[in-house]
Amino acid sequence: MSLVSKRLRDQLIDHEQLQQQLISQPAAHVLKAALNAGQSQLDDIFNEHKETRIYELIHARAWLVDQVLCLAWQQYLWPDEAALVAVGGYGRGELHPQSDIDLLILIGNDVEESLWHSCTQEFITFIWDLGLQIGSSVRTLDDCYTQAKDDITIATSLLESHTIIGKAGLRKKVFDWVISENAWSDESFYKARIKTQQQRHLRTNDTEYNLEPNIKNSSGGLRDIQTIGWIGKRHFGLRYMAQLSGHSYLNQGELDSLKEGTNYLWTIRYALHLISKRPEDRLLFDHQRTLAAFFGYEDNDDALAVEQFMHRYYRTAMHLAELNQTLLQLFDQAILHAHDQDTVVSISRRFELRNGLLQACYPSVFLRQPFAIMEAFVILAQHPQCTAIGAECKRLIQAHRHLIDDKYRRDIRVNSLFMELLRSPHRMSHTLLEMQRQGVLGDYLPSFSKIVGRMQHDLYHIYTVDAHTMKVVKKMRELLLPKEQERFPVAGRLVHELPKIELLYIAGLYHDIGKGSGRDHSVVGAEEVRHFCKQHQLGEWDTELVSWLVRNHLLMSMTAQKRDIGNPDIIHEFATKMGDELHLNYLYVLTVCDINATNPALWNNWRASLLRQLYTATNRVLRLGLDVPVDHRALIEQSQTDARKLLQEQRFNPASVMRLWKNLGDDYFIRENAKTIAWHTRTILNHQVDGPLVAISETSFSAFEGGTQVFVYTQDKANLFAALCAILGQLHLDIQDARIITTEDGYSMDTFVVLDNSGNTINQTPALLEQLKQRLTQALQYPAQFAYIVQQRQPRIHKLFNQSASVSLSNPKGRSWTRLELSSADRPGLLAQVGLVFMRLGISIQKAKIQSIGGQVEDVFFITLANGERIVDEQLLKTLEHDVCRAMDK
Repeated sequence: MSLVSKRLRDQLIDHEQLQQQLISQPAAHVLKAALNAGQSQLDDIFNEHKETRIYELIHARAWLVDQVLCLAWQQYLWPDEAALVAVGGYGRGELHPQSDIDLLILIGNDVEESLWHSCTQEFITFIWDLGLQIGSSVRTLDDCYTQAKDDITIATSLLESHTIIGKAGLRKKVFDWVISENAWSDESFYKARIKTQQQRHLRTNDTEYNLEPNIKNSSGGLRDIQTIGWIGKRHFGLRYMAQLSGHSYLNQGELDSLKEGTNYLWTIRYALHLISKRPEDRLLFDHQRTLAAFFGYEDNDDALAVEQFMHRYYRTAMHLAELNQTLLQLFDQAILHAHDQDTVVSISRRFELRNGLLQACYPSVFLRQPFAIMEAFVILAQHPQCTAIGAECKRLIQAHRHLIDDKYRRDIRVNSLFMELLRSPHRMSHTLLEMQRQGVLGDYLPSFSKIVGRMQHDLYHIYTVDAHTMKVVKKMRELLLPKEQERFPVAGRLVHELPKIELLYIAGLYHDIGKGSGRDHSVVGAEEVRHFCKQHQLGEWDTELVSWLVRNHLLMSMTAQKRDIGNPDIIHEFATKMGDELHLNYLYVLTVCDINATNPALWNNWRASLLRQLYTATNRVLRLGLDVPVDHRALIEQSQTDARKLLQEQRFNPASVMRLWKNLGDDYFIRENAKTIAWHTRTILNHQVDGPLVAISETSFSAFEGGTQVFVYTQDKANLFAALCAILGQLHLDIQDARIITTEDGYSMDTFVVLDNSGNTINQTPALLEQLKQRLTQALQYPAQFAYIVQQRQPRIHKLFNQSASVSLSNPKGRSWTRLELSSADRPGLLAQVGLVFMRLGISIQKAKIQSIGGQVEDVFFITLANGERIVDEQLLKTLEHDVCRAMDK
């Protein structure tokens, strides 16, 4: 029975008319026109009906190509023992507008090559002339047997095949051989396909929640559905996946879910092929926006159109990924353990372990005792012999999820079980992830259900909110492992010292739970977690701590990255917000895990060192006592005394040291530590030649740990900052921090901390260091010639999020400088452009805080007029704001 209606077939091709045209016109012209006309009709139907007719359209495309290839085949004289066979997706009868056409020209073993060789060459050329993107192979029966036995991909493609034209018995022989034990045994085929799926998932970050997912290869994508079909066809010799229901592997609900999920992914893929005009399977950000509009989504107060579109995709992918795992578990039992003797371990009156899988003792267990749903997950976490929840038990959980209502959520037994899960020393994060994938976590925590599949449409986050949340909790658990101690020495120590680690997990679960609410997500999360704590009978002190952590979960990272943590006043202010060492310890661990789970590229040695510096300095203040005021004069004297001792060991003239220091100002000695002061001083005093000084050092000093320090000392000139930034940008170095000082005797003493594009120091690359020194020295001598030289292409993904820049100017009381904060999408040469604006308006930079997070720049400059006074002229401030915004938006 055809999967394409007769009405649609008649609409696509008029065979009689085609045959007549082929008599009088060139075959390639006739068939190409017929193919294009038919595809145009399919596209029109899709644009009108979309998902409602996608199943027929996908098969109609394959049917259309079949008809054209049949007519093309008939243009050549083929031997009797030859067939044109569709393989792969085309073999299943499924084709999207731009899909490759995978063809096998199958030849009988005894046919002389001279009878088919020229035909195949001409035929393949002819097909390319039709505009079809084909993947072709020519094989004898024996070739198929040999190659399929050695390659699981070839074996699978032959498993899914149909004869387009020619001798059908040839394909039948190949199919029968592929599903025989002579090619791949049941067990070897299953293991090979599972290995391929695991490798494919790893290439896509092993999650269905990538923000630019591949709808074919990502977890929960079309390949996961096809894998189920391939294994089922090999095991049972089936032709269609729906036939699995007749073997008790698919119930009707699961079959309906597979059909619905497949149709939805097909719809997206069809539209993706139309808009990209190529066989594109990646949902890139620019395509997501176009598709959201194509499917009729509109921005609203709760979410952008693109976020609404992706929300459905993620939920579908999550459901399909879970269904894939359930069915593969059933196949595992049927294929790998079919003849094993069952090992049964009794857990309770409700549960037992059967071959390591948790199973319910009777079908009505959850109906009679709903709290057992939560109990099942606690057993998964705590029982050492439990490897997973069995497929049959999963199905029972799905069938009874509707019982998780408000009464269920208030059940003291359920609440106690959930807290027991959070306190479990083993597999806690794995079990929470399993709860999330089965939908139980969202049912039990309604506020969590609101973030399931919620996209964060920016460059900073690479996962959906719920996937990020699960990764935060997982990272918290990983910190307990010895292997993490070297990478996270402070957090790895503190996590073992926290008195109630489950409070940290709760904060991790709730820290982003308010996203999408339209309010400050930190405030919303703090309110929600209070409700959780009350419901689960946590004490008042515990509740206050968890609520405080959720409300302030961004405070430490923002302070480390946006504030001047070399300033003791900033540290004292932050310590006051912490209140005590315990709050600081919890927040530090939460912050480390949050950054690492947001985007792996964000965590580097420099960012780690900033957090450690802030933690160490704050801890020192808390131990001394918040009531001890900051004594700036004592700090300056202590820094100078310690630096002087270091310099005296190397026999530097004290008078020369003091002459240099008197021009640096108090702020320098407050912000820098003794080792840095001594290194700067030594480097300047040893510089015996005329001209600018450029020195590079690995920043082993605590103030610059994790980066490469580029130190510049030269007479102050216009364009200097712009020129330096331009050179660093051209060498593909990311500026992590910039400290700019203009001395009282007219010198500029600047420090840049840089990393390469991978977030590493550059001290192990001598050639780059030497090139950097030479280029910077030239730029310092002739800054006007170098300030305009940045020529780098902005990455595609950055252009898509190139939001308008914003600038904030302020004049804090008691300060001699004006504070300029800017926010913008990052791009090559940005700092150089900002520096040119400062130069043009006669503005000097006294110091700066530079940071780029996930493609977003958030920098702070402390600026003055050329005479050292802060900027109070309103017109100049307006001009400055306008020109900086314009420079960043170029």
